[in-house]
Amino acid sequence: MEIQTKLKILSDAAKYDVSCSSSGSSRKNQAGGIGNGHLAGICHSWSDDGRCISLLKILLTNYCVYDCAYCVNRVTNDVPRAAFTPEEVAELTINFYRRNYIEGLFLSSAIYKSPDYTMELLLKAVKKLREEYRFNGYIHLKGIPGADFRLIAEAGKFVDRMSVNIELPSQQGLKLLAPQKSKESIVKPMNFIYSQIIQKNDEKKRFKKVPLFVPAGQTTQLIIGATPDRDLNILKLSENLYRRFSLKRVYYSAYVPVASNPNLPSITTKPPLIREHRLYQADWLLRFYGFTANELLDEQKPDFDIELDPKSDWAIRNLGMFPVEVNRADYEMLLRVPGIGVRSALKIVAARRTHPLSYESLKKIGVVLKRAKHFITCQGKFYGEVGLNDKLIRQCLVLKKQEKPDNASRFEQLSIFSLLPDDPKPEDTLASITGEF
Repeated sequence: MEIQTKLKILSDAAKYDVSCSSSGSSRKNQAGGIGNGHLAGICHSWSDDGRCISLLKILLTNYCVYDCAYCVNRVTNDVPRAAFTPEEVAELTINFYRRNYIEGLFLSSAIYKSPDYTMELLLKAVKKLREEYRFNGYIHLKGIPGADFRLIAEAGKFVDRMSVNIELPSQQGLKLLAPQKSKESIVKPMNFIYSQIIQKNDEKKRFKKVPLFVPAGQTTQLIIGATPDRDLNILKLSENLYRRFSLKRVYYSAYVPVASNPNLPSITTKPPLIREHRLYQADWLLRFYGFTANELLDEQKPDFDIELDPKSDWAIRNLGMFPVEVNRADYEMLLRVPGIGVRSALKIVAARRTHPLSYESLKKIGVVLKRAKHFITCQGKFYGEVGLNDKLIRQCLVLKKQEKPDNASRFEQLSIFSLLPDDPKPEDTLASITGEF
């Protein structure tokens, strides 16, 4: 099979894995080497929802011994199959890099023959890139659940980031749709990678030179909508993963129907992309805004509001805490005001040390006043038109969103060949990258 045909098959098969990013590496170039993953050495391109698409994103192979009902590469599915050799992966990466098509590699794989055999092939590919081609660019490698820890430990020396995908949010979901997998086989390698990262960080404090091990940390992916798991359970899982394994990111992927199975939901229109978007927003609130999963959702409200972002929805349900005076509220409380992001909250705290802030100056700072005005006072004055009425505030926020063009129809499952939206606005692009809202 020609290399172009393999590339078409295996890049298309890789598009369903969204746990792909190219940040956080500190791998410098070396004498006689090629590429640089240090600081700005990775060139970022972004889709309209903020995902990085600057890497060569491929599978080693889509031949798989597993029969996961939700997966396009499952063994019983009739799709074109292909497999790269480790040598082909290395040559392809170098050729793409030299042509300035990509700045790094995202390499994943279906389970070919066995987890150990697949991990050995992946290890051979990245080792060849580092040692023979002297490639110092960014490499993100998929850790294979069930593979020998010695293989994972060896691979961690050559890559910048590893990800072990949980895929389904609950053990019940795995039993129903992926009975050959288990929660333990996924969590154990995640725990092992985390322990090795901690060990290396400890060694750096005591020794001058310590070999790198996954310097950009690890990530995982959750599929949203393939099982009946509620948003509350998914968010609690993410919160626990951040706390337990210090993950860099949890990625959420709306379930794309690629097969018919009685255990799968029947999605006749389009994937639950708005729900995916809400989970990403809530994820930012967990990591950067000081929220907890139980604050955003509870047993009485286990799913996010499709029409409102999680922060606005929380604020409306907790109007007793508002309005807050922007000239006196502490930083943590400012972060909870809809329309005030991390950077604008820092600017408010810094600016009010020298002079009181006016309502007009808030817009210059970057506060989104069309949302924030319902929850703040400025020098004692309240600027919301409808008072502290939860129904009227919600109506105002929802109506303002409905006046905008509907961009949801333009969402598509990410591919390295995806096109950007026709008319993205600068503020939309910035919000996609920073996660501020």
